[in-house]
Amino acid sequence: MSGRNGKHHHRVLGIDIGGSGIKAAPVDLRTGEFVEDRHRIPTPEAGGPGAIIDIARELCEHFRWEGDVGCAFPGVIRRGRTLTAANLSPEWVGMLAEKTFSDRLGCPVTMINDADAAGLAEVKLGAAKGIDGVVVMITLGTGIGTAVFVDGRLVPNTEFGHLKIDGVEAEDLASSRAKDDDDMGWSEWSARIETYLREMESLFWPDLFVIGGGISKNFDKFGPRIEVETAVVPAELQNRAGIVGAALAASAGD
Repeated sequence: MSGRNGKHHHRVLGIDIGGSGIKAAPVDLRTGEFVEDRHRIPTPEAGGPGAIIDIARELCEHFRWEGDVGCAFPGVIRRGRTLTAANLSPEWVGMLAEKTFSDRLGCPVTMINDADAAGLAEVKLGAAKGIDGVVVMITLGTGIGTAVFVDGRLVPNTEFGHLKIDGVEAEDLASSRAKDDDDMGWSEWSARIETYLREMESLFWPDLFVIGGGISKNFDKFGPRIEVETAVVPAELQNRAGIVGAALAASAGD
């Protein structure tokens, strides 16, 4: 079900590039549902641009896709250029990735930071839908990803997982990796998340925090223990958020 004329209204192929896997599915932009089953290919060892773009092509061929493509990427992206690349090859740094993807895939590709993609999905279709004011999405995983929105508009490439609190980077304090590394129970870990959220509160005075990342499915074990001024809710799209947000980013220019 691709767009034979280069577009299929309301449908975009979302690709989510991660350190361990590259996942894709065609997305119905109105509902955020996958039009076909998600397909996943392991990320090549070195994580270099050539190998990853080849996999993106393979994913397009798998879905016989000819329309718009959105691509979520684990790094800072400014005007189509990848400026950082977490857990991937340093070859990405400074590369005109959006143009290179578009040329190699033969269709228009829009790239977006992966935390921003997850946030976009939650703001348009998930836990923050219809919320005015300042929304801060925080993904707790190997690191901490952040996405900041003002009245639904993204402030791209925020890196507040690197915020230092008493000399310690937030992601070394409160990521789900830190929970495992320091062998923390839910109570101790939720206290650390609370410390981080209080710091973010004092800087942003947000209207809502959305907590994402794989561990957010256990929100009931740590969320209710967190006491901050701002409302804190779990993400709704879970592991679909990267793919859905990438697709939404590609449609934003239409």
